[in-house]
Amino acid sequence: MLKEGKDRRFNQVRNNPKTFFVYWTFQGIWIFLTLLPTLILNTEEKDTPLCAQDFTGWVIWTLGFVLEAVADHQKWKFKSNVKNAHKFIQKGLWAFCRHPNYLGEMLQWTGLFISASTVMTGIEYISIFSPVFLWFLLTHVSGIPMLEKHAMKKWGQDPAYLEYVRRTPALWPFRF
Repeated sequence: MLKEGKDRRFNQVRNNPKTFFVYWTFQGIWIFLTLLPTLILNTEEKDTPLCAQDFTGWVIWTLGFVLEAVADHQKWKFKSNVKNAHKFIQKGLWAFCRHPNYLGEMLQWTGLFISASTVMTGIEYISIFSPVFLWFLLTHVSGIPMLEKHAMKKWGQDPAYLEYVRRTPALWPFRF
């Protein structure tokens, strides 16, 4: 986005105020839902001692943060090299899954919920919707589906790309 000066996902909505308003409103709701576990945690008045669940959540969050940061840095370095113009990244974390940055983001919000849920009671557990909503959006609505469609348009005729897609999972770097 810094290089292009705009987010291409908004190209078709930028000139339509009604559609643009819907996009921005939806993003506001997304942010609120994603922050819900943090809001609940920060409004809690009792002082709950740390437990294994807190540490588990922090480890998952940290793993997600490192994964997203490293993946984004690898992609930035790849795109910054003029030799890679019109090529797709398939080295580093990108050799293990096609969207390691999204996996990192999903792990961060999941870890946050796991840690924050130690203070939750009753209806507050509805904030599980935060990581579930994010996982759903990135795997079924925006994120991965949009990028996969764009990549197929760009490299869909390239046998090397088709082989990369065939052998490299979209999200999870391992099979269950």
